[in-house]
Amino acid sequence: MNTLKILVVDDDKLEQKVMLKSLAGQEVDVADDYRSALRKLNAGHYDICFFDLLLGKNDNYSGLKLIPAAVEKGAYPVVMSSCETEETINRAYALGCRDFYVKGNEDSNIAAVIARYLRGGAGSAQDIFSSGFITDDPSTRSMIIEALKYAPAALPILLLGPSGTGKTTLAKIIHDNSGRQGDFVAINCSAYSEDLLEAELFGYKKGAFTGAHDNRKGRLLQADKGTLFLDEIGAMSQSMQTKLLKAIEEKCFYPVGSDRPEYSDFRVISATLEDMQQLLAQKKLRFDFFQRVHGMTITLKPLEQRKCDVFPLINAFCKTGKRLAFDDDAKQYLLRHNWPGNTREVKRFVELVSAGGEGRITKETAHRHIKQVVSETQQPAGDFLTQQQYDFALKHGLNEALDRFAYEAIKRNLDENKGKKVRTRGDLKIATRLLYSMLRKYGGK
Repeated sequence: MNTLKILVVDDDKLEQKVMLKSLAGQEVDVADDYRSALRKLNAGHYDICFFDLLLGKNDNYSGLKLIPAAVEKGAYPVVMSSCETEETINRAYALGCRDFYVKGNEDSNIAAVIARYLRGGAGSAQDIFSSGFITDDPSTRSMIIEALKYAPAALPILLLGPSGTGKTTLAKIIHDNSGRQGDFVAINCSAYSEDLLEAELFGYKKGAFTGAHDNRKGRLLQADKGTLFLDEIGAMSQSMQTKLLKAIEEKCFYPVGSDRPEYSDFRVISATLEDMQQLLAQKKLRFDFFQRVHGMTITLKPLEQRKCDVFPLINAFCKTGKRLAFDDDAKQYLLRHNWPGNTREVKRFVELVSAGGEGRITKETAHRHIKQVVSETQQPAGDFLTQQQYDFALKHGLNEALDRFAYEAIKRNLDENKGKKVRTRGDLKIATRLLYSMLRKYGGK
């Protein structure tokens, strides 16, 4: 990011120091009264101007008069003041102010302003759609652009859509454009039992339960000043929803086994492929929890409804590997396919055809590999259990058969991910404990 030229206008020396600390790394000028601020505005160019409104004792809101001057010079005017009456806020926006914040949370507010200012630059949306969230679908693009307007806010966001439509990718893009200084911390709620999910989210103290040999920081604390992404929230128990709701509202929580609170300023983005209204009707989702996580709702369409994205996705997945060419019949065949596995199915298809000997893909080749992908991921329920698996379960018991199936799935995914366990945990939506347990039991690792 290029250094920004910023003007801070405030008569409070302590507040000037706070602002300078929050703007570290930028080129900052400071003025403490109306006249010196106006001289600086007329003499130079500033990207962003932060204005207090009362500049000195008995001042008659002279900071408001600086807003039109900043607008005329092409700067981005922002008010950061203790004066927050409705009349004052309305006047500031009427004069051209772009953002209005109350003093007291400068770090996050300034980060949000800078993120919003930078996001207004030309080409930023195109960068997102060419390398971040691959889509040519107009309604999907429009929805994502709208979501990015709220990226710097603390507003919770709920992402809906079938598996493989890009919910995690979009959550990461929103975080990257939020200006938040902390990490993007993701957790799949369906991969944990209730007790394990509580320990993962809140952390725990040594000795809190069997196996708790050391203190462990939870995901909420890891997401301090960042974003907590809760994937598959529909799998969370009502009891867990209650505990998490309190932590979200108060930004305060207790690790398992601790009587001392911890604090974390995290922003929540949630996702699920389930029908939220159905979850509410079935009493699987608390209404107050739902209200707290769906400040803005974005529904991503399946690939079947945005066929214009099929070949952009194929091209994107080919970028770092073997380049492919498709016959016209193959293109038409792929565009007619419904892609029930969405983006993940496209990626797997590209991996299969790239591994083959052909560089030019015919309709027959495309059909053969599509059939293989579907058979791997979309088998009908009645065909899912093979006779060999059934015989194994009868001989060794169902628990052993389930463990063996889990290990084979883990091993295969690890091979595909070149041994990267973190990626395998994400792909299979499993806990770290399960992954290592299966590897120790069958793989000797």
